[in-house]
Amino acid sequence: MLKYIGILIVGILTSFYFFPFEFAILPGANTKMILAGISLVVLAFQLARGGRAVINRELFTLSILAGLVSLAGLVSVTFNETNDYTYATYIISMWVWLGGAYMAVSAMRGLHGRITVALIANYLIGVCVAQCILALLIDASPVFKDIVNTYIANFDFVEFDQLNKGGRLYGIGASLDVAGLRFSSVLAMIAYFCMQPKIRANNVLLLCYLVSFCIISIVGNMMARTTTMGVGLAVLFWLYMLFQDRNNRTILWWIAGAVVIAVTISTYMYRVSPEFRENIRFAFEGFFSLVEKGEWDVNSNNILKDMFILPDNVKTWCIGDGYFDNPYYGDPYYTGPGFGGYYMGTDVGYLRFIFYFGLIGLSLFIYFFWRVAQVCVQRFRGYALLFLMILAVNMIGWFKVSTDIFLVFALFLCVPGEEEDDEGVRRTICAKGIGG
Repeated sequence: MLKYIGILIVGILTSFYFFPFEFAILPGANTKMILAGISLVVLAFQLARGGRAVINRELFTLSILAGLVSLAGLVSVTFNETNDYTYATYIISMWVWLGGAYMAVSAMRGLHGRITVALIANYLIGVCVAQCILALLIDASPVFKDIVNTYIANFDFVEFDQLNKGGRLYGIGASLDVAGLRFSSVLAMIAYFCMQPKIRANNVLLLCYLVSFCIISIVGNMMARTTTMGVGLAVLFWLYMLFQDRNNRTILWWIAGAVVIAVTISTYMYRVSPEFRENIRFAFEGFFSLVEKGEWDVNSNNILKDMFILPDNVKTWCIGDGYFDNPYYGDPYYTGPGFGGYYMGTDVGYLRFIFYFGLIGLSLFIYFFWRVAQVCVQRFRGYALLFLMILAVNMIGWFKVSTDIFLVFALFLCVPGEEEDDEGVRRTICAKGIGG
């Protein structure tokens, strides 16, 4: 019983990191920042005890790259005389994420005695499933919704007023495209582990993974249709694995069965619950449009098409305009035209980066993430496809939004590496420092 309570507590800490929010009694400090602050105390304690709380060469290199991204932002802001330091301080954001990740990983290690890639993935899967269930409860229960709205001030990226006005589903810290990208990365993890021999040999564990996949796919799309990207990536991975080895056809029957059951339950809920009907129509608007109108029509995609606005001068292409957010609301000295939404009226991630710090900054940012993924691949060589899929989620996601998923990689960067034990099972070398 105590171990299950411990798992619950570690799961909550992981959710605090993965889906940060502000408590109403602590405005201005979200849970990610609190965890990062605690990590400094833990590291200082380890140093005092003679522990190996050091930064390795890989993290030093990544810090240099994050610093170059910040420098590109600072150059753009300074040259354009703006006050938008969103990505001029990215190196600070990187280390805040790493601090929060270190606390989450330390909690896992303290409870389980060791850390594995699968263990981290399992906690993230559990957190995402819990957030989907919480979102349904918040939407179905006005009392529970009032409690959440009373004790939680804001999420890490959006205010409650915006969510409530839009009528969007949200969990505790999870909503909109930010949650969609994180859900997508976790769906990629589920797809990867479903194909592992150890999981395929355990029918109960395989079923748990597939049920989790269905819950995140359906409810996650109700919260953010960006989750569809993770579903598509998972399907492509499964098809790739089928072509690699025909013996993988058995697992595809399991997947097909899970999909049939999920569709059957969803169809029943669609008929008996008006709230579920509204949410499912939003989640899969394109499919309903295809069936009812004979054409694929998604409102957000139509809006996105009008947001592909390119710079009209060489200076912006090179170093940007120094604006990431809408200057009409954030810069008292801005005298240019007003825009709906973000700067230049675009929400496309790649374009927002170009308008902020140009192709120079965008290229540095892309290279930073390539190096982050490369470090993870080199550290956990048996999981190369997994980390490449997570990188793909980030790169594809930028066609829709500017949110990055460094926080996913950060958890694995806090684990030093893996070795083979006597039974041939990959396990983690437990070290005390960040990156060991």
